[in-house]
Amino acid sequence: MEWGEYKVKMDGKTCCFIGHREIKCTDKLKNKIENHIRELVNKGVITFLFGSNSQFDDLCHQIVTELQKENSHIKRIMFTRRSEYAVKKEEKAELEEGWSKLLKKEVKLKDYEGEMMSDRLWSAGKASYVERNQDMINLSDYAMFYYDPYYQPPRRKYSKRSVGDYQPKSGTQLALDYAYQRKRGGKDITIINVYEEENED
Repeated sequence: MEWGEYKVKMDGKTCCFIGHREIKCTDKLKNKIENHIRELVNKGVITFLFGSNSQFDDLCHQIVTELQKENSHIKRIMFTRRSEYAVKKEEKAELEEGWSKLLKKEVKLKDYEGEMMSDRLWSAGKASYVERNQDMINLSDYAMFYYDPYYQPPRRKYSKRSVGDYQPKSGTQLALDYAYQRKRGGKDITIINVYEEENED
């Protein structure tokens, strides 16, 4: 697969994170995710792929960043869409200072060791996050989800002029369905849904 101008060497095994924009963040969930990530690192996972714009993604990034202190070989790669930008580790302090001065408040940015984008995302429209999630799954040995089957995204109009609306599927549900489809098709991928684990009795 070609990655345009964004080229990152994929060392070891890979895990991607995909989840809802809003999650119920509990200590139990944090501990569950951290234990999974520690186990994945022990199994040879070096590269962790992140999308954007979700609280689940933010939480996983925070945990991987903390674990880098004792596992300096692991890498955080942001899988960007058009108009998105990944802050490189070496740029973080300077950018935070600049934005903090501009906005007159303290700004904290997430940083990464690399950035990736597949060529097809340049031509994708508003739903390019669907293609992005699929590409992350295709590259991963492990996919960690936060998928709540009761979650529903806001209803949408069929068009700007339409009076009717419909209930769309969540991007996380579409990604999880795709991961299981790829697994049934023979892809060697382990799928983890931490929402299910957190809500077990």
